[in-house]
Amino acid sequence: MSPVSRPRIAVIVFPGSNDDHDATLALDALGADAVSVWHGEDDLGDVAAVVLPGGFSYGDYLRCGALARFSPALRAVERFAAGGGPVLGICNGFQILCEAGLLPGVLRPNRSLAFVCRDVAVRVEDASTSFTRRCAPGQRLTIPIKHGEGCWFAPPEVVAELETAGRIVLRYADGNPNGSIADAAGVLNEAGNVMGLMPHPEHAVDPLLGSTDGARILGSLVDTARSRAPALV
Repeated sequence: MSPVSRPRIAVIVFPGSNDDHDATLALDALGADAVSVWHGEDDLGDVAAVVLPGGFSYGDYLRCGALARFSPALRAVERFAAGGGPVLGICNGFQILCEAGLLPGVLRPNRSLAFVCRDVAVRVEDASTSFTRRCAPGQRLTIPIKHGEGCWFAPPEVVAELETAGRIVLRYADGNPNGSIADAAGVLNEAGNVMGLMPHPEHAVDPLLGSTDGARILGSLVDTARSRAPALV
C-alpha cells in the first residue's frame, strides 16, 4: 500500500500518557500509519496529521496539560498547526491544546467533582470539518468518556463567538456529564484545523466495545490526512 493511501499520523507521547497505544491501534485499523513521537522531540517528521492522546501528561501536576504545553513536541505541534496541519486533541490532549492557546477556553474539574467513566451520546453540530466529514449533521454518536476535569469553560463573549461561527462541533446530547458550558463536547479553532474533544473516539472503533462511532471521528482525520499526504511524499 502506498504512503499516500496510508498517511502518516503522529501520536504525541508524554510521560503519563495512557491512551497513546489505543490511538495508534485505532488509526492503523482505519488506514493510517500511526507513528509515536516522544514529548522531547522537536521535529514531527513528514506527518500529515497529529493526535494528542488522552492520559495524565506529566502526572497532571499544577493542572491538566499545564506542563505538557512547554514540551519540545508542543512547539513542533504549534508550527504544524500554524501551517494548516490538522491536529486532534483527545481528553488530556484537549486540555493541552487549551493550555497552549491553540484552542479557546479551559478545562475545569467536573461539576460533580467526581471522575466520570461511561458511554455518552454526542450530537454532531457541523459535519463539514476535517474531523467530522464521515458524519451527518445532527447525527448522534455514542462514545465513552473518562475524565475528572472535562468541564469546558470560556467567558460568555468567547462562547457567543464560537456559537456564531459554528465552532462548537460536538455537544452532549442526553445530559451534560461534566457541566461543560453550552454542552460543548468538541471545540474547533478559528482556522478549522485544530479540534479538541473530551470523549475518546479511539475506544469506539471496534464492535466488541459496543460502538464504532468513534471511527467516524478518527476516520475523518485519516481522510483529511490522506488528502494532504500527496504534498508530503
